[in-house]
Amino acid sequence: MTDEPPLSNVAWPDARRIISSRYPPVDLFEDIADPRDWDLLTSAETKTNPRIAESVGRLDLVPAERRVGGPGASYLMAPFVHVSPDWSGRFHDGTFGAYYAARRFDTAVAETAYHKGVFYSATAEAAGWFSQMRELVCAIDRAFSDLRGADAFDDCLDPNTYSASQRLARRLRDAGSDGIVYPSVRDPDGECVAAFWPDVVGLPVQGRHLAYHFDGDRVDMIRDEASGNVWRLT
Repeated sequence: MTDEPPLSNVAWPDARRIISSRYPPVDLFEDIADPRDWDLLTSAETKTNPRIAESVGRLDLVPAERRVGGPGASYLMAPFVHVSPDWSGRFHDGTFGAYYAARRFDTAVAETAYHKGVFYSATAEAAGWFSQMRELVCAIDRAFSDLRGADAFDDCLDPNTYSASQRLARRLRDAGSDGIVYPSVRDPDGECVAAFWPDVVGLPVQGRHLAYHFDGDRVDMIRDEASGNVWRLT
């Protein structure tokens, strides 16, 4: 496969991402306006409080000019500074991160519910309500490498393996791509992006708080924690 996917502008005013609620915001990202000051401040703080480095993550993975600060920045910086091969995904291999978001809420639910179901099945969890989650809403207006309708890259959309997609992602990222837009693998009508840098999308704002229900095999229901409304997943 030698051809590269075309670039297409993605303009989604309210892209959706769903993440675990258990991680608190990092004050450094939220309160210190100039990201160029973060390295110096973190170095000073970690001399007296080593836990600071753990919460901030690896700032060296994001050049200062591509960092973002302000309200909501923690949720945007986190997937780029907390990386591990144990947390790899379709378009990131754990040596670098990616910010995943879907065009629609339903697609974000389908993607995250699938992965939560796989995890709970693997760990033999009993049926019940789990996964306190939060919805993030952000604007996207950027050119991405486009896999929509590109048959040559079908292997990058394999539902079970990420080897081809991770190789493509690394090659495109190294060549200067800001990210990938692609058809959702878990929602036939959905579209997603994997942004390679935090400055590629707008600062997210918090949306709904959600809970996921595991039936012993898959996530079959979600609940809006504010309204109490429950939706069954098909």
